[in-house]
Amino acid sequence: MSQQELQAIVAQMEQMPPLGSLPIAQQRDMTEQMLAAGSIAPGIWALPEKRNGDRVMLYLHGGTYVVGSARGYRSMASQLAALSGAKVFIADYRLAPEHPFPAVIDDALAVYRGLLDSGVNPGNIVVAGDSAGGGLSMALLLAARDAGLPQPAAVALMSPWVDMTQSGASWRTKKSADPLLGRLDEGSSMAESYLNGADPRHPLASPLLAELYDLAPILIQVGSSECLPDDATALAARLAAADVKVVLDVWPLMIHVFQGMGDHLTEGRAAITAMADFLDTYWPAGTAVSR
Repeated sequence: MSQQELQAIVAQMEQMPPLGSLPIAQQRDMTEQMLAAGSIAPGIWALPEKRNGDRVMLYLHGGTYVVGSARGYRSMASQLAALSGAKVFIADYRLAPEHPFPAVIDDALAVYRGLLDSGVNPGNIVVAGDSAGGGLSMALLLAARDAGLPQPAAVALMSPWVDMTQSGASWRTKKSADPLLGRLDEGSSMAESYLNGADPRHPLASPLLAELYDLAPILIQVGSSECLPDDATALAARLAAADVKVVLDVWPLMIHVFQGMGDHLTEGRAAITAMADFLDTYWPAGTAVSR
């Protein structure tokens, strides 16, 4: 890793106003500008140039449930599609505060049910998400299980936000190191905007606190220099205790959702490749995709 590359990214983030200090409309505009800056790999919708069988990925984007969109995440999804050979569908779920919890859970479940109803074999589906989208991915597994739907083949979580109570010590100890999440509490609380008075301990709002049984295999990637390593490690421990296959991958010095910074960070590209390799072991075998 080039320390200069990482320092340049952090410096750029620190020059921006904290998202939580801005009106919702400006938060969304700024997030779109940041997300759209990445390069786009061949094959988009995301449809890779080299398809690998009937593989399908459902991608649930981050943005604290308040910002972000499918359009903004085309870069990330296209990279995943190119590496895995899968068709990637980025769900454009409703955002808070206009549509608070549990609207986003309903949307994610409706998309997953739609894939199944369209004839896609659950063994061909994987789910991936970053930050709030990682928490939503976990909530989707729980909602699907409780609705009697089959689990997907596997799940990949990047810096998942799975505890709305923000009880993990790293929210405090890593605050100064995280150029994005570390400054969120300088404005209105994103969790409060999303919950709109709902109990932050509700299992679908905070999947870390849910009953974690009979779930698909899960990969968790997190950086050591962000506010969420305690969420990630606690989730991995609880999944293991519930006999769920889980791999926890902590990346030293990396910041929040560094996987989306692959144009500038070697670790970002390496993490996306590692994610594709993990999912490869659970998808049906198909044509090899060159990495």
